[in-house]
Amino acid sequence: MNETKRDQGGLDAPGGGTSAKPIGTGAQQAQGLEASGEQAPTEGSPGDGESPVAGVVEPTATGGITGVVEKLVFGGNGLIRHEGKAVMTPLVAPGELVEVRLVKEHPQWAEAALVEVRQPSAERVEAPCPVFSRCGGCQYQHLNYPFQLEQKRLILLETLARVGKLKDLPEVDLLHGEPWGYRNRVQVHLDGARIGFRLQASRRLVPVDACPIASPALNAAIGALRQMAREPRFPRFVESVELFSNERETLLSVLATKGGQRHVAKWFIEWCAERIPGASQSALVYDGAGCRFQVGHRSFFQTNRFLVDALVERVLRRVSAQAALDLYSGVGLFAIPLARRGARVTAVESSASAIRDLETNAANHGARVDAVRASVDAFLPGQATIAPHVFADPPRAGLGKMVVQDLVRLKPARITLVSCDPATLARDLSALGAGGYRVEALTLVDLFPQTAHIETVCDLALQG
Repeated sequence: MNETKRDQGGLDAPGGGTSAKPIGTGAQQAQGLEASGEQAPTEGSPGDGESPVAGVVEPTATGGITGVVEKLVFGGNGLIRHEGKAVMTPLVAPGELVEVRLVKEHPQWAEAALVEVRQPSAERVEAPCPVFSRCGGCQYQHLNYPFQLEQKRLILLETLARVGKLKDLPEVDLLHGEPWGYRNRVQVHLDGARIGFRLQASRRLVPVDACPIASPALNAAIGALRQMAREPRFPRFVESVELFSNERETLLSVLATKGGQRHVAKWFIEWCAERIPGASQSALVYDGAGCRFQVGHRSFFQTNRFLVDALVERVLRRVSAQAALDLYSGVGLFAIPLARRGARVTAVESSASAIRDLETNAANHGARVDAVRASVDAFLPGQATIAPHVFADPPRAGLGKMVVQDLVRLKPARITLVSCDPATLARDLSALGAGGYRVEALTLVDLFPQTAHIETVCDLALQG
């Protein structure tokens, strides 16, 4: 998948060209409520003397409201109910009795800020990050990791049932790795001599010394930039920098400058390279899945350094065909290992940077990959036949109506779909199901621990 297509899971990830939406007061719950069509709740409040009822809230003497958190929803917030509305509150856990303060109301739901946890969950833990709850990168550091995984599984199943009306799905397998220090890419922001991430739901800077979900090399690079930013010659117009590392070298890309028109001089990049090995390079080599991938600074690559191998193995585990089509191929993370297993692979990618990397990677591995630079929307309508196994790793928007229609028309025997959004996955699976496909396996791959993001691998087979 091309980097310009997808949010990579918090910490102002560059996917889609925008920061990941910070999950703070509930603003982003349009994904989990309004966008999905969920109706406003109608349950009333408990009567006098009754025990607290999950999801129901009551006014407090301080002007806030108290209630028991019913569940977590996609996006990371907890759901409670107040006067017929769903109230979305961050930093809570199911079953907790909490006091919250309403901060913004919508027709069917409201945003709230957490005031106090009156009765904490047994799953609540002390967050190790000193800026957790302010930085927009993480939503779940206050929950123990096994509980995070279980909540994501429940959210995935609920979303598939509610949005896609999907029933009789297979059991969801879980694939996960080390929950800390896993990120190989971050985007940091600068304000004068300060460096850090964005405040939740704001463009204000939260200064950081290090990030507990970033890799050691990235934290070393952040430290180097922090020291450099204190020196007089540091260009004060630099606003955002992306760092991408294989732990030996770290690419540095200036993403934004004040006014958007100024460019950094060559000396600045060379100076960065003195402090950050690899900073002046345009690409690095990333080892994964038994291959060595060239990844340019404009190309997407999977962000979890601990799960690259496991993700590829999971995606390719049902390969049996001699020909395969890899849609949204990126630099060839799936296409190259597929070809090395003997398949003839056609890889479709729209990014010029990624397609160059893909061609280089195929040549370096002697892999039979036909790289096609095109959008999937433009490529599929011109096809009269298709490989028996299609792999697709689309952006957050999913496959979409037209791509699903073409796949149903072309009828590949198998489809393996990698999704980073449960709601769009539900929509795509529903449409593919109507076209004759059955879901055979579901795996939740936790590429972004401590965050609310959910990655899913789904195997489908054509029936009849």
